[in-house]
Amino acid sequence: MAGEGEEIVKNKQVIFRDYVTGFPSESDMYISSSSLSLKVPGGSKSVLVKNLYLSCDPYLRILMKEVQINSVFASLTPGSPVTGLGVAKVVVSDHPEFKKGDLIWGPTGWEEYSLIKKPEALLKIHHTDLPLSYYTGILGKLFNLVLDNGMPGMTAWAGFYEVCSPKKGENVYISAASGAVGQLVGQFAKLMGCYVVGSAGSKEKAELLKNKFGFDEAFNYKEEHDLDAALKRYFPGGIDIYFENVGGKMLDAVLINMRVNGRIAACGMISQYNLNQPEGVHNLMHIVYNRVHIKGFVVFDYFDQYSKFMDQVLPMIREGKIVYVEDIAEGLENAPQALIGLFSGKNVGKQVVLVAKE
Repeated sequence: MAGEGEEIVKNKQVIFRDYVTGFPSESDMYISSSSLSLKVPGGSKSVLVKNLYLSCDPYLRILMKEVQINSVFASLTPGSPVTGLGVAKVVVSDHPEFKKGDLIWGPTGWEEYSLIKKPEALLKIHHTDLPLSYYTGILGKLFNLVLDNGMPGMTAWAGFYEVCSPKKGENVYISAASGAVGQLVGQFAKLMGCYVVGSAGSKEKAELLKNKFGFDEAFNYKEEHDLDAALKRYFPGGIDIYFENVGGKMLDAVLINMRVNGRIAACGMISQYNLNQPEGVHNLMHIVYNRVHIKGFVVFDYFDQYSKFMDQVLPMIREGKIVYVEDIAEGLENAPQALIGLFSGKNVGKQVVLVAKE
């Protein structure tokens, strides 16, 4: 029974069914609904939020496995809501740092309302002149996660400027370039005066890279039977910087085409996420021949530079120097389809789920 004056709402949820092997499907999740009281336990310092936007990210596939990745990341819990990153509005708060009506970004459930028991991980949103959905992507930051996919803006910035140490006029190649991270890396590189080529999974996406994001060239990797030959066609003089999002055969072909003292920023390897046995890489001696520097990175390592990132990127957005494309699925019931679509390349740009308008 609800207490006097206590508001009860229906809370639709996306429930994770069970651990996944191989390629995930929409049936690995299902929609459920239950009643929820809009209150938080007194003295708990918890907050109750209404979710507005959810971030669809490839790292969620890793969490569908029965593994403990590290002390921070663990598998999703079967029978419980999918958990990820999102933008939400505070409905009830028992925490001194958050009040009703505050807009926040951080870890939440794939549901209409979430009780956040550790709100210290949440970030208040201050720049409300920009679309709130941008905090699932280009403007997102989180303090206690160590995979990059929920923070593509900071990931692209740190990976390109800090890891790759770019110079004007260098040759830059980006795989999965029409995604949330790749589209931004390419634009950062163009603003710096680099020659930029990206690959994507369709002719339409390749055209988008050139016509909307300003890449010099782009190609559909699915039409290329010989990736080494394709890269030699676009980079006859070799690649200075490779921003790695794919792995596998793509990485193998890139290694052959790196220039002396080239740099590779290893951000992700989406081609490997659904494989029970990862593919091998065979051209590793080219790292030695060409003194190639490869560095894997996680955005968490660069959070002390978030203010520097914002100072640089906010004016770029407001002045139209960079554009940001989102693929927004409307309705929580469409979240499973949106997530699974990431692994077949159905999304164009950052995949977001609109749960509710503010």
